[in-house]
Amino acid sequence: MNVDFTDDVKKRLAGACRIAVVGIGDECSAFDRLGMDAARLLRNRLVPQTSVFLAGTVPESVTASIRRYKPDHILLLDAADMGARPGTIAVISKEAISGTLLSTHVMPLSVIMEYLARDSSVVVTLLGIQPDLDRPESGLSDEARGALNRDLHRLSKILARSGSLAKNKGKLPV
Repeated sequence: MNVDFTDDVKKRLAGACRIAVVGIGDECSAFDRLGMDAARLLRNRLVPQTSVFLAGTVPESVTASIRRYKPDHILLLDAADMGARPGTIAVISKEAISGTLLSTHVMPLSVIMEYLARDSSVVVTLLGIQPDLDRPESGLSDEARGALNRDLHRLSKILARSGSLAKNKGKLPV
C-alpha cells in the first residue's frame, strides 16, 4: 500500500474545481470516528472550492446534499485497518474495501461509492485513516494524532491548490 498518499491524491484531483469531502464514522467510537474528525479539521481550515459533509455511519444520508453541491470530485474519509502505523492516511481502492474498513455503516461503502460515481458522474476517492486498534477506547496516541494532523495539513494544501487552480481557470496562482 502506498503510504505517501499525496501524489495519488494530486493525480486524482487534477482538473477538479469543486470537491466534496465526506467524513464517515461512528462518533461514539474512538477508533471509528477518525473520518469524521478529519473532515471537521478540513472544514475548519476553510479550504476554497471545497465543501465538507459529515455523514456519520450513514453516508447515504448526504448523497442529495452532495448532488446539489455538484462537485467535480468526491473524497471520502473513513477509518480503515490497513495494517499501517496509527494515523496513516492512504488511498483505498473500491476493490480493497471489504478487508480494510471497520464497517459500522448501514450500507456497504463500495455500494455508496458506486452510487455516488454513477449519480454524480465524478470520480470518488476513499482515503482510509489507520486507527490504533490497541487503543479502542482512547483513540490515537499523541504521536499518531500529530502524524494525522500533519497529513491532513498536506491534504488541505492539495485541496486549496485545486481550488485556486479552479478559480484561476487552470493558471497557477501568483
